[in-house]
Amino acid sequence: MLTTLQTSYTDTRAGELAWCLGSGPLPALAVLDLQFGPVALQLRLLGASHQVVLAAGQGIRSETVACLPGRRAPLPARVAEHVQGWEYDFAARVETLAPAAFAARAQELIELVEGHPSGLAGVFPGDPSAFTALVAAGDGRRLRWRTWHAYPQEGTLVCTRSALVAPAHAESVR
Repeated sequence: MLTTLQTSYTDTRAGELAWCLGSGPLPALAVLDLQFGPVALQLRLLGASHQVVLAAGQGIRSETVACLPGRRAPLPARVAEHVQGWEYDFAARVETLAPAAFAARAQELIELVEGHPSGLAGVFPGDPSAFTALVAAGDGRRLRWRTWHAYPQEGTLVCTRSALVAPAHAESVR
């Protein structure tokens, strides 16, 4: 799903993004609700940021990459930990591209996400290369998502990938 975000571009530098787990749902500009087996996953666009909210069993888990008050930036390169019995893995990298390469890569990613049944992309008014995009996949036991945060004024693209795996003894997540 592709949407034009009706807001100003507020996260203006890739280096301002921070990461956190477990925060409550933040106000979203666009939302895509998905179901992977017994697990509901919600992709949320927060300006030039994202939040993924997972509802499973008794708890709700979330990942947020955004300009967060009180959180230190930049993003961690890698995080691996246990979250309420799940195995969680997060990785982030920043690509810096020349203007023509950046525009081509941005268009490629927007087309990829727009055509994906579990994808959500938001483009900011005024620059077709300013966007945030998410794509998810999974089966209820193993969930994966990738995100891209584009900063055309810097020529930077923040790319993240995350995975969440249910405990080995669980047949399915309820």
